[in-house]
Amino acid sequence: MSKRAIFQVCIGEQSKSKLYERCINSVKEYCDHHDIEHIILREPKLMIRPDVFAGNRSTESYAKHGGYLPIYEKEVAFDLMDEYDQMAIVDADIYIRPYSPNIFDEFGTTHAWGSVVEREMPLTDQYTTKIKSYSAMQYGKLNTRTGIDFKPKDGGFEFFNMGMIIFNCDKLKPYLNGNTAKEFIQRYEFADFVDGVGAWKWSTDQTLLNFFLKKYDVPTKHMSWKWNGLYSANTKIDECHFVHFFLKDHLPAHGEDVDLLMSSI
Repeated sequence: MSKRAIFQVCIGEQSKSKLYERCINSVKEYCDHHDIEHIILREPKLMIRPDVFAGNRSTESYAKHGGYLPIYEKEVAFDLMDEYDQMAIVDADIYIRPYSPNIFDEFGTTHAWGSVVEREMPLTDQYTTKIKSYSAMQYGKLNTRTGIDFKPKDGGFEFFNMGMIIFNCDKLKPYLNGNTAKEFIQRYEFADFVDGVGAWKWSTDQTLLNFFLKKYDVPTKHMSWKWNGLYSANTKIDECHFVHFFLKDHLPAHGEDVDLLMSSI
């Protein structure tokens, strides 16, 4: 039987959020139901720091965390791959509905990586317009500069939302080339993303990981949109197994009226 784990990060201000607490508890219950190990990182390990002289990241994005970028703590999961056959990284603002099916069963064992492409989701017109602009900003320059095809079309460039990541450990390892999680993030080719150069001033690990998947042609499964339902953007949120309460500060009561949010899905 495969050994499986779901990895989450909840550090700093996140640990005080009622929304994150509810979401993480839903993941725990899901893991218990499907015999999946649940791992929560509560203290930073990688502490990736941008070069303040190379990029133009606002100090607000990292100064309050002691000078490091907490978004890259998710990649700590890469250091745990020897212990598992399959792993998933699930953002702390994702709620899993009770009795949702086992995502690992749907993912299978063929691909190295799996995530959901945003333009393949059933989205509102407003959000579709937004991702066209966002994806052109994040990936248009890469498409031109590197020759890597991010497959632009009417719905914007092809990029995966990295709020939910799933991978087969033995198939992903070769693409990490023996790097530890920290060594991987600190590859020279990723420096502009980490430092926030130009259009990547506000980028998270999402742009970095999408670039990595495309550049190295990592075998990636386009997972069903039901595994990463963007709250307020997905027009079929009631059909989603995983509900992603992204952009927390734009939610009613900044996402802290949890009962109201739950009643809306």
